[in-house]
Amino acid sequence: MSLSQKKKRVRTAPNSQITRIQATKGWGSLKLDELWRYRDLIYFMLWREIVGRYKQMALGPLWLVIQPLFLIVMNTLIFGTLAKLPSDGIPYPLFNFAGVLPWQFFAGALARVSGSLASNQHLITKVYFPRLVIPIVGALSGALDFLVSLGLFLLIMPFYQVFPGLNVLAVPLFLLLAGTIALAVGLWLASLQARFRDVGLMLGYILQAWMYATPVVYASSAIPEQWQFVYRLNPMTTVVEGFRWALLGKGTLQWEPALISVAIVFLLLVTGAYIFRRSERTIVDVV
Repeated sequence: MSLSQKKKRVRTAPNSQITRIQATKGWGSLKLDELWRYRDLIYFMLWREIVGRYKQMALGPLWLVIQPLFLIVMNTLIFGTLAKLPSDGIPYPLFNFAGVLPWQFFAGALARVSGSLASNQHLITKVYFPRLVIPIVGALSGALDFLVSLGLFLLIMPFYQVFPGLNVLAVPLFLLLAGTIALAVGLWLASLQARFRDVGLMLGYILQAWMYATPVVYASSAIPEQWQFVYRLNPMTTVVEGFRWALLGKGTLQWEPALISVAIVFLLLVTGAYIFRRSERTIVDVV
């Protein structure tokens, strides 16, 4: 058989499959169906992220308990005992812990999502896959830390004669909102941080200011009444207040500003995803 005949057979083989990778034009599409096809990659990268985070640490997974405990003790001493910030009649350690739970998850997820392209440059320059996989893994990989901290919180509650009610079933909804906020803002920052690494340094200051604009260490009742509506447009205020309502049964949710902030987060998520997909065309040359 001649060489030309062999080539012809290869080209016309019934089981052959050709995958063509080419840049999109204009704004293109989010191609969410690609994320489903690459779901095994998401599972693998998520497992690698969780296992690798504590692999080379002397205390390993114990840091999952040490970190929140140390933070709660320090906040209680500084803000609860010395500064005597209001906690709406809730024991300050529980009050602060209920705010730290979603905040730590959000802050960690935002940092990982915004730095996802820069920290995975060795991967995205070698093989093709939907780049949205990387920030999604960054947003999800803090779930184990959150579950351990939540379990610790539930163990501490009986010492203060406080027990969760049916409201606790709403915790996954508020956790989903926190992760969505982190993903939405992080997608905007990810392509910027890949080009300008000092964005990662600025993020630390942004998170610090954002935390003080959120009722993590103080009660939202400390904000003057005329500023309450504007204050609650901060979507993380809805998350933190929601956690305290779900875990401690205290406080009420103001739905009007909460729905407005959720709408803003959804808009940021959609536009951020398009901006992120658009940056895929040139990101390999940048990183």
